[in-house]
Amino acid sequence: MNPATHEVIAAYDELAPETTERVIDRSDAAFGRWRETSLAERSTLMKKAAAILRNRSGEFATLMALEMGKPVRQGRGEVEKCAWVCEYYAENAGSFLEPEVVATDARKSFVAFRPLGVILAVMPWNFPFWQVFRFAAPALMAGNAGVLKHASNVCGCALAIEDVFAKAGFPDGVFTTLLVGSGAVEAIIAHPAVKAVTLTGSAPAGRAVARAAGGLLKKTLLELGGSDPYVILEDADLEKAAAICAESRLINAGQSCIAAKRFIVSASKAREFTGILIEKMLATKMGDPLDEATDMGPLARLDLRDELHRQVTDSIAKGAVCLAGGAIPKGRGAFYPPTVLAGIRKGMRAYDEELFGPVAAVIAVRDEEEAIRVANDTSFGLGAALFTGDLARGERLAADRIEAGSCFVNAFVKSDPRLPFGGIRESGYGRELSHFGIREFVNIKTVYIA
Repeated sequence: MNPATHEVIAAYDELAPETTERVIDRSDAAFGRWRETSLAERSTLMKKAAAILRNRSGEFATLMALEMGKPVRQGRGEVEKCAWVCEYYAENAGSFLEPEVVATDARKSFVAFRPLGVILAVMPWNFPFWQVFRFAAPALMAGNAGVLKHASNVCGCALAIEDVFAKAGFPDGVFTTLLVGSGAVEAIIAHPAVKAVTLTGSAPAGRAVARAAGGLLKKTLLELGGSDPYVILEDADLEKAAAICAESRLINAGQSCIAAKRFIVSASKAREFTGILIEKMLATKMGDPLDEATDMGPLARLDLRDELHRQVTDSIAKGAVCLAGGAIPKGRGAFYPPTVLAGIRKGMRAYDEELFGPVAAVIAVRDEEEAIRVANDTSFGLGAALFTGDLARGERLAADRIEAGSCFVNAFVKSDPRLPFGGIRESGYGRELSHFGIREFVNIKTVYIA
């Protein structure tokens, strides 16, 4: 369903359990052949996938706009990033998987990296191409096969991704989309051919997958939610910081696990920073995601919009002050305006929970120590950012004091194929991207020759 118009786009039949089993069996057979292909051959096909992505970026951006409301300009950027990650692993997988010789008392000893088999990917709707390709590019380059269970509201994207790999020349079954609901995931995990699971999604979904896979001693990688703190210290460039914070809060209508969520500001600068932040956020053009001029589209579904609004109103009822936005617009679509809440305290939903939408929660603090304490006062630990005019201070705090999988100084948090990506605590475990990511789904095998 188009979240901007409520119009039905398409209907899909869910695969029957016996059909799903046959598809996984086919994937397992394909893995047996794919693992024997050379890295050079895999690289050639992965580069072809990158070229197809670029050639069809407009088509895929439109598909994302229709299915989950992403503005087409942002959609094209997402597709370009997918092409980048394909090329990155096509060019670097060989060195990442090169055997590591270790000096021991053996005649020869080394560490080899070998594929595991069929990997199940359970992926979300918010970045419907990127989330999949950041798993698929390293997993397939390592010699694994992939089966995708995508979010049900982006079936068109799921099938399009399968088509990219098919058109690039990947053998039948090496990458397959399964059109099934979440109720089918446990049975898929239990299939003997499925050797590991990667999930990007909510903490409850992560727990469910971890329980199912853990009971069968199958590896999992979980990239879950986040309530990313953005710390604005008293010596920060407020104009620059507010512009970066507003952009990070509103990308993808705020529906990003690594979007800026909590804005922790030195009390002496809180009023000035908040005023600039409001100005930046309200300058964002909300509207039809198919319009090139649109900066922010609707939320992906009405139920998500309504739950976000409840988080806002519940926080206001407990004393938060709404300085901008905070009201559901009239008319069709799952739209929600850029919203700024101040006076946020522990015990409010805007403090304790992830706000998955365009809502900024501003928290004033006395000093650096309180800022760090509040930043770390969360069950999550995915990303974080801090803003300061003293780069040595920023580096020290980012590296040693803020508890998260990544911390950016004077920039908003983003994923990059060259850097590991993942979280701690309720934001999950394991790492995607870089050389760490490709080694998540391989057998790290010791070979000892006496």
